[in-house]
Amino acid sequence: MAEKQPTASALRAFHDGLAAAYGPQHWWPVQDADNPRFEILVGAVLTQHTAWTNVEIAIAELRDAGPLTADALLAHDDLPALIRRAGPHNIKARRLRSLCEWFVAQGGFDVLQTRDSATLRRELLALHGIGHETADVILLYAFQRPAFVADAYAFRIMERYGWTSGARNYERLRRSIEAVGPDNDAGFYDELHALIVAHAKQRCHKRNPDCGHCVLHDRCDHGQAAVAESERAV
Repeated sequence: MAEKQPTASALRAFHDGLAAAYGPQHWWPVQDADNPRFEILVGAVLTQHTAWTNVEIAIAELRDAGPLTADALLAHDDLPALIRRAGPHNIKARRLRSLCEWFVAQGGFDVLQTRDSATLRRELLALHGIGHETADVILLYAFQRPAFVADAYAFRIMERYGWTSGARNYERLRRSIEAVGPDNDAGFYDELHALIVAHAKQRCHKRNPDCGHCVLHDRCDHGQAAVAESERAV
């Protein structure tokens, strides 16, 4: 399938089609009403290569051990044990400590919020264990900055849609979507990311996607081909 470039109107139609199918997603899911923004930072690290259900258990363990703040996490001698359910706990504990040390040293949200998005993203990417996807999740959900999260679900759907092809390149896909998306509407990207996850889990499966019931199939390269093949087989 030939790659086609997304346009502003096509991206809006993509977003609105998924929104009509799945409704408001109200992301990012948090447990701690006292420290919701900091919980997003923690969750963004813990969810790397780990099911979200395990992240929720690890965050609950952290909350049981004390307040969910950077200072409290840095004070935990048993941090790896507390986040054991979230996968490689020793690795993620080092990443959390690096993030917390930076957060405290920079003055927390009050100071960091005053920085422009490019500077924040650059500083996040310089931290141990923070890659492009994690940085953009933090920018979008913790700082409410317009950022497209080009995760594996986004690649799967947009490859089938015809908006990207070839070797997967995070920055190329992110920039192609942000180039036609709204400049100052973090809520649009918030819902877009959450809706992509919902669609990938409910319709656009990794194997045997349910193209016949997909709200986007008439505009999706893969969906059009799959539906046409199904009709020929009848």
